[in-house]
Amino acid sequence: MRFTDFLKATVLISAGAATALAAITVARVSDGSQTTLVFVSVGWWVVAAGYGIWVGRGSRPSMSIARLLAAARTSPALPEVSPGRVLLNRLWPLLVVTIAAAALALVVPQVPAIGAGFAILGALALRGQEKAVTAIEDRDGVRFYVERTSPLKPIELVRTPGLTAIYPSPNGAGDRDVVLRRP
Repeated sequence: MRFTDFLKATVLISAGAATALAAITVARVSDGSQTTLVFVSVGWWVVAAGYGIWVGRGSRPSMSIARLLAAARTSPALPEVSPGRVLLNRLWPLLVVTIAAAALALVVPQVPAIGAGFAILGALALRGQEKAVTAIEDRDGVRFYVERTSPLKPIELVRTPGLTAIYPSPNGAGDRDVVLRRP
């Protein structure tokens, strides 16, 4: 699975988990008996969203993703592509935490509210990383793929040859822009 697709899917799955946990929290406290929990939960979600937006700003990859890209091994061939398996293999902790928080809502409705905030934060913090990785891929003429590893091992990437992006000149001369030329 391409790393950029993995990042997009991670953002969408985190947002879906946040939505589900927030809906469970709202449904659990809809009887009106815990108005304080409603206000504290909404406040936490706003703080988590603000912090996620702050962390996810900018057009550069985060330090952890930059290290991951730098440590990618080079391969002339494409790795095995199985997106469903890779997503389950890498995002199983999010799935387990979401299910556990949803189950705990029956006893402690604060747990899914807290989990929703963290899922919001994660989704918003990662939202721009796909574009940063795509820019690096276009610049270097490579593609990054998530390598299939054990679910308990850290994620590993494979760097494969790709196509270098050539941007046309903005003045219409038909040649690459001087600014974009490599020395």
